[in-house]
Amino acid sequence: MLPHPGILALNHLLDAEGWARDKLKPYTGQCVEFRSPPLPALRLEILDTGLLRGSAEDAAPNLVVSIGPAALPALLRGEEALLREIGIEGNADLAGTVQYLFRHLRWDLAEDLSKVFGDVLAQRMVTEGRRFAAWNREAAEKLAQNFVEYWTEEQPLLARPAEVRQFLADVDQLRDDLARLEKRIEILSRKA
Repeated sequence: MLPHPGILALNHLLDAEGWARDKLKPYTGQCVEFRSPPLPALRLEILDTGLLRGSAEDAAPNLVVSIGPAALPALLRGEEALLREIGIEGNADLAGTVQYLFRHLRWDLAEDLSKVFGDVLAQRMVTEGRRFAAWNREAAEKLAQNFVEYWTEEQPLLARPAEVRQFLADVDQLRDDLARLEKRIEILSRKA
């Protein structure tokens, strides 16, 4: 049976970074389960080498990492937003290590590409890929800004923040005025 592609990818990252394997070695034999419905759960066992392998389904996980459906959009907003969409249950020390690896373990794409295309071409490919990704991010931000401007100025579907604040202040004022009026009516009715 072929190993899960996720396990191959994680082992590739761990294989390139000795410090990461060293962080996992103290947890040899422990099981980590990643859940991201509707995908099937991925259960991993930590080996004494610091690498991972698929774990038996009957093994109880020491740590469960649940990835919510809003994780992918949160990833676009940044690492902190993504971490808010991830739930962790189980061994606190292992959870801290997994979170540390998530924050610090990076794929050296240029190194992998250099094995196929050579150092210079690999570096250029990575640089151009980053420029393209930055261009896409900038284009998406500008498109979103254009939609917001259209929906607030030309085709009012959204309210401007200042208008919302003013509306809320007016509602508060109306509530206070109504409370004062009710008090006056109550006082006048007691006198009558």
